[in-house]
Formats: sequence, C-alpha cells, structure tokens
Amino acid sequence: MGKWRMPDLYRAPFPLYTIKVDPKTGWVITAGGGGASKTGIKNAVHFLGLELVGDQHCATLVHSHDTDTRATMNLAIGGDVIAAGQDGKCSLMRFRQRQTRGKAAAKDAGGGSEQGAARRRAGKGGKGSEGAAAARGNVSEMKDNTTQISVDTFGEVQSDLNPQDPLQKCVRFSPDLSLLLTGGTDGHIRVWEYPSLKEKLNFKAHEGEIEDLDISPNNKHLVTVGRDFACSIWSGNQLAMSLCWHEKMPQIAAKSYRYMACRFGKVEDQKDNMRLYTVQIPHKRDRKPPQCYLSKWDGQNFLPMLTNPCGTEVISTLAVSDSGTFLGLGTVTGSVAIYIAFSLQKLYYVQESHGIVVTDLAFLPDTPKGQSLKGNNEAAMLSVAVDCRCQMHTVRNRSKWFELVALILAL
Repeated sequence: MGKWRMPDLYRAPFPLYTIKVDPKTGWVITAGGGGASKTGIKNAVHFLGLELVGDQHCATLVHSHDTDTRATMNLAIGGDVIAAGQDGKCSLMRFRQRQTRGKAAAKDAGGGSEQGAARRRAGKGGKGSEGAAAARGNVSEMKDNTTQISVDTFGEVQSDLNPQDPLQKCVRFSPDLSLLLTGGTDGHIRVWEYPSLKEKLNFKAHEGEIEDLDISPNNKHLVTVGRDFACSIWSGNQLAMSLCWHEKMPQIAAKSYRYMACRFGKVEDQKDNMRLYTVQIPHKRDRKPPQCYLSKWDGQNFLPMLTNPCGTEVISTLAVSDSGTFLGLGTVTGSVAIYIAFSLQKLYYVQESHGIVVTDLAFLPDTPKGQSLKGNNEAAMLSVAVDCRCQMHTVRNRSKWFELVALILAL
C-alpha cells in the first residue's frame, strides 16, 4: 500500500472543505469555494447523486447551491437541514427533493453551467448512463423523471466574534436534534436550542481557537479541543474534567503535542457503551518528524483505554463510522487511512491520495440507503481536499480468520 493516486469520484470547480452524506437519501453534500477574494472561484454547496455500478462507485452533480461571497468551511446535517459554517456565521439551509418530468426536467438539468461541467467517474462503460448525461448537460439521454433539489436559507446565527477574523471552525447537531453547537476562533462554545435558535449557552472554552467539538449520544457531555493543548469535558458550561493522553508516557514532554480532533463512537454490539477518540499532533515541526497519536477513551468515565502511534504525517481530520467499527484519518500531505477502532490498527492506507491537505472525511451511513451503496464492502469512506477532488475509499468484507488474526495481534 504505497504511493498511489486514487481515481476521482468527483471534481469540483473550487476547493472542497467539508463533506457529509445524508443518511436518508444517500446524497453526498460537499462544499467549499474561494471565499470573498475576487479570484473568480465560486462558493457553493454541491449535492451529488451516488451510485454503485458493478463494484465501482460513481457520482453525479444533482444540484449546486451558490453561497455568494462566503465559502462553507464546515457543515452538519440534521434531518433535512444543513448547518453551514461561513466566516463567523452559521447559516441554516433546508433542502428538499422534488420530481420533475419531461421538458421541465431537461431544462433544469441542463440549465446550470456547473452541472454541465461536472465530472463523473464510473469505471469502464460508465459514460453512457443517465447520471453522466446530466453531468454533461446532454438532455436527450435523460429519462423523463428527474430528481431536483431545492435549497432555502431560513436562519442564521453569529457563531464567532473574533474581532480580527471571525471564523466558525466546527458545528454539530445533538443526536436528538434539540441543540445546535458551534466553536470558533474566539475560543467560545455557543449552544442554541433547535429549531428555535434561542441561545442556550455561550462560554469561553479555550484560549485561542477551538479545533473540534462533539456531543455524547445522550447529550450529557460535550467534548472540545483547542489550540491551547487542552481537551475538555463539559457538563453544560461547567468543566467536568480535562484529559491527559500521555499521563503514562514519560517520554512525551509537556506541551510538545496538542489535541487536533475528537469524536464519540458507538461500541459494536454494546448499545449502552460508547468510546471517545482523540488525535494528538506535534505542536512544532522537526527535521525528523515525530509520530502523531490516536487515543481511545471510555465514553462514560473518560479513562484512557489505548493509545497508538499513527504515522509521522500530520493528521488533519478524523471520522468515525456509524457502527463505531472504523476510524478514518486524513493528513496534511493528502494521505488517507482507515483504522480498526477496537485495536487502533491500520487497515487501509493510500499515501498522498490527494495532492494537498485532506479537509474532511465521511463514512457511508449504516442506513438502508447507505448499506445498498456500500456493495460488497465492509466500509466505504469519502474524502475531500483543497485539490477540489472527492474520492471514495473502500474496505472489502473481511473474512472471519482475518478478524481473528487482528484480534490476536491486538492482544
């Protein structure tokens, strides 16, 4: 598994910063842009239709939603709503699906320049399909019935108040969709009641930027990581505890590493348990790059369970599969990896799969639609990067003997 460039699932006309998969429809929602600078690079949210043709995944641009002068840097999906981080604000957009027929469908499909420029890869023989016809704007090849998407912005909140350069860094919906949570460069966590958008909490969580946040499945705990070397567990706006990943690693000097990402994850076949995963990266670059580390914590008492090195490439993003079985890692050098959550052992790796920093990852969900799109794969994960590319990474179904070997190696 050496240096090999993955084929592109989709290529956008702008840098991609974030990606999610709608669990109900299977649509891939990815966004980015060139920001406010007048470079001619647009800012948009793209909706992709994902298909499995044989054993090859392919994607078609279904809808492009222009976001004017603001690039979407991060987003979360809650039902039919997208919460999008744009500069120092969180924009709320509702997306809907509708069916059109005949000439109306053809006109809608062929009317957008971005749709016409969309690129689609489906392996050999994939160029003649309905999705490819839509991507090329070739209306005559399309079926009468076409899915159309409408997007309407219905709300906005100020999520960062940094006086110099306000920027929302992360956003989450609570699992029960009762809360919307954001973190930004001003170090504040802001929590809104949803869908009323009434501010519930606003507190200083870190000195400097907040890198990441997540909320436990029972809404009981909030975890945040910042550039101030801290990973904090909160109950409401009260600090419950601070984590120390290297407590039993005396060779790790204080403040030589900082937390970069955090995610809660399920425990397979244990519905009442959960895990917290964190990524630690070197605070400073050395001529000989030091290891990054991946840690697993008990998700209820937050005691450390396991820490493993995960390579010398600096980690840029972390994702956890719906089942909690797999972890995804992206790096600043464009590499992509999938780890087994139980043992923190590397299962899949493509060096410099992207040409530049991987900005976000998303596993296909464990919903009926997501399962149908996985095919004969145990896991399927999407990656996006500043190189404008979206790629698919898959792990074939593992045999029982492989699982046994992995378990033995972990002991």
